[in-house]
Amino acid sequence: MIILASASLARAKLLRDFGVAFIQKPLDFDEDSIQTKNPKKFVYEATAGKLKAALETFGDKSPVLVADSVISVQGELQRKAKNTNEAVAFLNKQNAQTIEILTCMMYHAPKIDFIDISVTAYELYAFEPEDLRDYLDSKDWMGKAGCVMVEGFHKRYIKSQVGLTSTAMGLSVEKILPFLEII
Repeated sequence: MIILASASLARAKLLRDFGVAFIQKPLDFDEDSIQTKNPKKFVYEATAGKLKAALETFGDKSPVLVADSVISVQGELQRKAKNTNEAVAFLNKQNAQTIEILTCMMYHAPKIDFIDISVTAYELYAFEPEDLRDYLDSKDWMGKAGCVMVEGFHKRYIKSQVGLTSTAMGLSVEKILPFLEII
């Protein structure tokens, strides 16, 4: 059984949906300590920091999985919005654009270490102003990288997709499954 070192309900749901046995044990990592604005570098550094914290907390004998996701719009990093004004700015930048969701995951087990950075790109239609207001009022965007919910608000605005939906939801499960056997 692996340790999912994440509080993410979406990551836990993905593992359950794919039949992966796990124990969810969230841990704290200060992502604000990361200085880079480069989306790929940021998501890698955040995940590496989480893995280091997980190994310090749980030891290196148990299989542990960590992940992080960020949004890139025209190369600009979008993390979790800190307030409604930042959420409005993020969503306005995404409106009728192509967004990239970058997910990095790291898996450590006694016999294997696995690192993957994957990207799923969505070309989006223009958001309806009323839908956008309702989404902002709902606060469902809170705690979501770039305020993106491909299973919620953003779903009806997807014009095209390149990449895995699981990557966009925070964990490229299809890519890690073969390696979970090696524990």
